[in-house]
Amino acid sequence: MTECTQAGFNFPVCKKRRVQASFDGGEISSDAGVLLLRQADRALGLSEAVSQALGDGRRQASCWHDGLSLLRQRVYGLALGYEDLNDHQTLRNDLAIQTGVDRDAVLASASTLCRWENRADREAAWRLHEVLVEQFIASFKRVPKRLVLDFDATDDAVHGKQEGCFFHGYYDHYCFLPLYVFCKDQLLVSYLRPSKIDAAKHAWAILALLVKRFRQVWPKVKIIFRGDSGFCRWRMLAWCERHKVGYIVGIAKNKRLNRLAKVYLDAAKSQFETSGRPQRRFHECRYAARSWDHTRRVLIKAEHTAKGSNPRYVVTNLEGEPKRLYDRLYCARGDMENRIKEQQLDLYADRTSCSAWWPNQFRLLLSSLAYTLLEAIRRLALQGTELARAYVGTVRLKLLKIGAVVLRNTRRVRFLLSSSYPYQDLFLRVAARLAPG
Repeated sequence: MTECTQAGFNFPVCKKRRVQASFDGGEISSDAGVLLLRQADRALGLSEAVSQALGDGRRQASCWHDGLSLLRQRVYGLALGYEDLNDHQTLRNDLAIQTGVDRDAVLASASTLCRWENRADREAAWRLHEVLVEQFIASFKRVPKRLVLDFDATDDAVHGKQEGCFFHGYYDHYCFLPLYVFCKDQLLVSYLRPSKIDAAKHAWAILALLVKRFRQVWPKVKIIFRGDSGFCRWRMLAWCERHKVGYIVGIAKNKRLNRLAKVYLDAAKSQFETSGRPQRRFHECRYAARSWDHTRRVLIKAEHTAKGSNPRYVVTNLEGEPKRLYDRLYCARGDMENRIKEQQLDLYADRTSCSAWWPNQFRLLLSSLAYTLLEAIRRLALQGTELARAYVGTVRLKLLKIGAVVLRNTRRVRFLLSSSYPYQDLFLRVAARLAPG
């Protein structure tokens, strides 16, 4: 790569004054909000728990950078918007990020972080998921009455000969097929999978493990499994019935279901033709596919608009009116797709460019840890503010990307934040809410 040696840059004049710029301002950071990440991390004890779970098998006497520092450097970097390891070649000198990581010296280089990531294995992925689940459990001050577990898969495009790379017909490209599990906004599972499998592969096992753990802590909690038609597998539904787990799952349209719903669809069409207004009605029926062991309750949404008939079917074992179950419970799963977008667009969960499998799974989980920190800031410190429902990208832009002069000596580290920063009151409120005690 060619190195730039230009001392300064000239820009168009402003009020007859020359405008010049150069990268010689000294110890100035654009990431002073890392202090909030550090505060949130301490409040959760997240990086400490992950570091203890992962361990560090290196010969410590020969290591300049301990495992906890490497973890914080990488996770904080993702939360601050730096997706690439190469970014740390210069970020390692940033005094703000050094302070966030609890160091007062140059941080790890890109090559050190790369070697650290490539040490990841199956056990590391398992232990990281355990920490995510325990963090979720610890977030409740009271015993929850109900937990709705959202399952969904998405595509993670690959651009090389990575291990586990296969072509997916639906997404029409080479990709991985990670499985995500959320409970409201909190992330429980981010499980990397090859794309040559069924979308519901391993979802049953993951659901069983989560149900077992939650019932150990909260024996009477009501658990509901929610997913789209890709997770409608009768063995999974039967398992839920045997273990008293509620489910509300989409089911794909087919000729038999359309025949059962025909009277309702025809009525909606007739009412549309009479009134000229879109019609939306809810009904239910008993249905069993040929492979099912018995019939189950299926909710029918009979909708007809100017674009034609638009039926939808949902199978459930929950009690309640079809309209209420569909609108208030099933449709709420759409918010999970926004959480997945936050993972991939704002936190670079799709930056799975390692050649080996387990480092890519580890990268996915590092993005999940960055999301957990930002979600904690949103949940613990932004309630009742203008950013209470903001995307993590917006939280980063308005609270973390702050310019500051950083002064460090033997006695203290001073952050001289920008005097023109427009969210000063909000920043102070968040810092106070995340403070210990």
